[in-house]
Order: sequence, then C-alpha cells, then structure tokens
Amino acid sequence: MGGGGWTRSAFVSYSASKGMKYDAKTDSIAGDYSVQEVFKERSLADELNPKNVIRECCDSEEHPNTIPVILALDVTGSMGKSSIEVAKKLNVVMTDLYNKVKDVEFMIMAIGDLSYDDYPIQASQFESDIRIAEQLDKVYFEGGGGGNQYESYTAAWYFGSRHTKLDCWKRGKKGLIITIGDELINPYLPKKYLELTTGDSLQDDIETKNLLEEVTPKYELYHLNVKDTYSGANSQNISSFAEVIGVDHVRNVSVNNIAENIVDIVVKHEKTAGEFVENNNTGGISW
Repeated sequence: MGGGGWTRSAFVSYSASKGMKYDAKTDSIAGDYSVQEVFKERSLADELNPKNVIRECCDSEEHPNTIPVILALDVTGSMGKSSIEVAKKLNVVMTDLYNKVKDVEFMIMAIGDLSYDDYPIQASQFESDIRIAEQLDKVYFEGGGGGNQYESYTAAWYFGSRHTKLDCWKRGKKGLIITIGDELINPYLPKKYLELTTGDSLQDDIETKNLLEEVTPKYELYHLNVKDTYSGANSQNISSFAEVIGVDHVRNVSVNNIAENIVDIVVKHEKTAGEFVENNNTGGISW
C-alpha cells in the first residue's frame, strides 16, 4: 500500500461526493457537522480491523524514503469535535506536508478504552493519497470510554511496535506516532482485552513503562492534549504524558490548531528523524 500522492483536486472531488462543501480560502471542508454526519460507520469496518494483521509501509520508486506516521485519534465521547476537525482539515495537513516532505504515509488509528469499548483499536493501511481520507471516513466513532480517567492511548504504541513493518527501519530511521486525546496517559493495557482485540497471545498486562522501552527504538512518540474539553483542561494530563515521553513531546492544543501541530511535528521529525540501533548492549529490542 501507499502508492500515489495527495492532491487538492482529489480532496475537493471526494468532499463533493460526500455532499460536503470545500472552502478554497481555508483549503478545508466548510460548515458545521455532527459526529454522526462525518463518521457514518456504525460498527468496526473490515478495513480497520486490527486482529491478526500487519500493516506495512514500504519504500518504492515513487516514495523511496517513506516517513510512516501513525495518527491515533481518541474516539471516545468527548473527542467528537477534535476528530471532525482532523477530517475537515485533512487537506490542509497533507497539502502543507507534501510541500515540505514528499514521502509521508499515514496510518489512521482510532483509540478507545480496552476495558470498556467494543472496538477500542481501529487501524488503517499506510497510505499517501486520497485513500487517507477514505479510511478516516471508515472510522467507527464509538463514543464510549469509561470512568477510569484515561483511554488506551498506548494501544497505538503497542500496535505500531508489534503489528507494523516499516522499510524506514532498514534505513536506520524511526517512524512517528502521534496520539490525540484529552485524558491522562494509561498506566497499562489489559491482557484479556488486548488479546481479544489483536489476536495476540500475551503473558500479562502490558505496563506502559515496559511498552515505552519496546516502542522507542522504532518510533518517535508525540501526544496532543486537546484542552477544549472538560477532561482536556486538566493540567495533570500534560504532566502524566511528559513524565513518560518527555515534555518536548507533549503539546497542549485547541481544536482549531490540531492540523497545524500535526504538520509541525511531522516536518520536525523528518528533519531530525532519530536513528535506532538494531542490536545494542542496553537490553533494547532487536529485529
């Protein structure tokens, strides 16, 4: 997957096919829409099923230096406006990025709460053209979550680490995972529900501190805390993520500037893309 390139004309045509108006002044979809109008799926789409799959981001003649980006949206109840904003401004993100970074490929993920939701992990293919928008539209916005003050954000780390295959690793470069949400970082991923969702066989719960050690050799991690919601206004959200992934990798954003922050993070990553060491003496992963 991942062939082709993003074009404004394709996004305009696609938006029209959905009955949505494109605003040339803002390069985005115009108008106010409900979550149900934007995300029309009412169950898990086959294309986003995370069970027993590996998503690949492969170099090609067209894209010889792929930059894989996993964009993981919190699709619990309070995050509707934020996810709509990402959908409306996807053209802004991709057009701006392609003017600066040519080989970006996006995987869209939707994250809920493993302990409470029916479909807490959804994961698309890596794509570089209008199929990004098509797969974003297939997200089932479950609108769930639980009363535990966090969602399963690190499920994006887990899936990226164990269910992706990236050619950039062969070139000694990391991928990028950006999570977007409005609650505290989760302390662990529950074994029972992670197995049911992914098809994996696990020995125990996945502790966030252990998962961090596993995923950071492969991915740079960022989190966008959406401050507009009641939960997002909690200052502890920022500190909970900063303690784990570092203060420079956490941003306090509003619904209106999510797109700009995504672009800035990807461009920064491309310029300073970290290298990993496949086999070292620090106990890290080798693959």
